[in-house]
Amino acid sequence: MIPAAPASAAPNGAAPAPAAPPRGFWRRRIGDPVISLLTQGITADKVSYTLALGTGLSLFPFLGFTSLLNLVAGLALRLNQPLLQTINQLLGPIQLLMIVVYIRVGEWIWGAERLPFSIELLIQVFRDASFTEFLSRFGMAGVHAFTAWLVTLPVLVFSLNRLLRPIIRRVARQLPSASAPTPSPTPAP
Repeated sequence: MIPAAPASAAPNGAAPAPAAPPRGFWRRRIGDPVISLLTQGITADKVSYTLALGTGLSLFPFLGFTSLLNLVAGLALRLNQPLLQTINQLLGPIQLLMIVVYIRVGEWIWGAERLPFSIELLIQVFRDASFTEFLSRFGMAGVHAFTAWLVTLPVLVFSLNRLLRPIIRRVARQLPSASAPTPSPTPAP
């Protein structure tokens, strides 16, 4: 009689699969659920597009509108909302810097004279002046900024998507498949 192979041995004499390294508490309780939420039901291509579009929309040169822009675009295009809103929050400081850049680029596009502008001046006039005075002083700066953002948005989204897509695909291949069954613990004898 031939002795039975141990339960841990692989069929056909192949070496048994190495045991997965143990996952720590934070990985199991925080990391895994977050990764599951961010990748649930979407492809790597859609994640890269979400990151690219979320970046472009989060740099909209008017304060207070980016969350709504990301929400509407995410709902319309069925994109990952947590990822869009996270990108939006992370890019808040860069959005402030880009307002000045967009104004300067817009002035160049329009062939307009360069106006004195700073975020501090904008905030001070917004607080101290009436709304009509604020619009008369910064209205064209808003038109310039919006124009520059609108012109650069497709280039930014396309470029970021092209850059991020292979990276996200590579990362997605390394993640365990969500459809793979999780091993159930075997009862102790």
